[in-house]
Amino acid sequence: MKLDIATMSARLASDAKLTDYDFWRAIKMIDDELYQIERRGKPIPMQMIYARHVLKVARSNRLRPGR
Repeated sequence: MKLDIATMSARLASDAKLTDYDFWRAIKMIDDELYQIERRGKPIPMQMIYARHVLKVARSNRLRPGR
């Protein structure tokens, strides 16, 4: 499965139903889960890393108008 981070993040950034708080909260939840996984010594799922990156790029794009 090929992930197109730019396309996914652009779609999320342009979704008017999502607030900046929604992005922040989703990133925080993923970070908290990654912390718990790391503490347990479990392998980190790559999907979580990709999801966090997509959300961070989308949030960044939304914060910078004109992109």
